[in-house]
Amino acid sequence: MFFYVSKIAWFFATPSNLLASLVLAGLALSLWRRARRVGIGVAIVATVTLFIAGLSPLASLLILPLEERFPAFQDDGRPVDGVIILGGSVQSDETAARGQLVVNEAAERFIAALDLGRRYPQARIVLSGGGGSRLLTDDAPEANAAAVHLERLGLPRERLVLEDRSRTTAENARFTRAMVQPKPGERWLLVTSAWHMPRAVATFRREGFPVTAYPVDYRTRGENVLVPFGFISEGLRRLDIATKEWAGLVGYYVAGRSDELFPSPSSAGSAGTLPPSGSDRR
Repeated sequence: MFFYVSKIAWFFATPSNLLASLVLAGLALSLWRRARRVGIGVAIVATVTLFIAGLSPLASLLILPLEERFPAFQDDGRPVDGVIILGGSVQSDETAARGQLVVNEAAERFIAALDLGRRYPQARIVLSGGGGSRLLTDDAPEANAAAVHLERLGLPRERLVLEDRSRTTAENARFTRAMVQPKPGERWLLVTSAWHMPRAVATFRREGFPVTAYPVDYRTRGENVLVPFGFISEGLRRLDIATKEWAGLVGYYVAGRSDELFPSPSSAGSAGTLPPSGSDRR
């Protein structure tokens, strides 16, 4: 139920959808004589806000704290027992239909799977991602599509662990932990977009599975965030992402899916090793 409610709520709360809906609503009201002034006013305000939100650096200012919460991974020589790649980069249905790999703007997640698989030849590579990008239809599991192409690119199939049921970040953490059953002292890298890392780490910690952050797919350069966008669509896209993540952090915390509102590397369990079995919350 949480999945469907969150999908529906987010559709209407997405800044780009909300602003476009307000413009249309204002125009519709303006056709009604008694509400003409109100309708025109709503349409004008929504249109101006749409331009400001899409062209101003507002989106970059919102997403920057998310991206910089966890620093880029630095190899310190410690062994890596496993790598968890969260879904969201491979278009599974399109990949199946076209017969070749189709990725989206988060393709760095897929690239990291191949890179880390080669850098740490003894590590297990977990691909966590089922369907769920569409509300009314069932997508093909992303983990399966990604596995086929990683194998074609040289990663042995026996090293890949497929978690193909999850539809949310919380399910990524829950199902992955149950599948791999990490042992105390093991080190697991968690790969996801930098702007999604705080919520992802929080859910894994909530499941008693401490991980080491490996952020990818940065949308800002960490500087010059005050530069305006050249296209409204670019600014709105980044604003949608940033708003969704901030809302997700709050929603997960309120719903009990996270114990931290805005987790950081210094929080408990951030060292990347599991606590002794006696202190495991599960």
